[in-house]
Amino acid sequence: MDYRIEFYNSSVQMTIEEWPPDINACFTRITAMMIKHGPNLGMLYTKAFGDGLFEIRAKGIDGIGRAFFCTLANKRIIILHGLIKKTQKTPVHELKIAKQRLKELERG
Repeated sequence: MDYRIEFYNSSVQMTIEEWPPDINACFTRITAMMIKHGPNLGMLYTKAFGDGLFEIRAKGIDGIGRAFFCTLANKRIIILHGLIKKTQKTPVHELKIAKQRLKELERG
């Protein structure tokens, strides 16, 4: 059985769909690989942040996109938050949003 990609809410999905086309295409390729092979694709595509939080590393000519995700039972991958990076380091407040949403999912 393949993995399923789901979004935390429609706002997260819309944010990612509005990314520049080249970054969105990279995100789509990575999630297609995750569906077939699972979420742990390695540093080029995904990165672990610890405590069950991971990121998708989408890159394009127009910049760098990051989508934070977690995994749940029944091979579900939940995209918690997405952003286009403006600086080298991921902003702390963006990471906090993803961590808060992960906690909400864990609480049920």
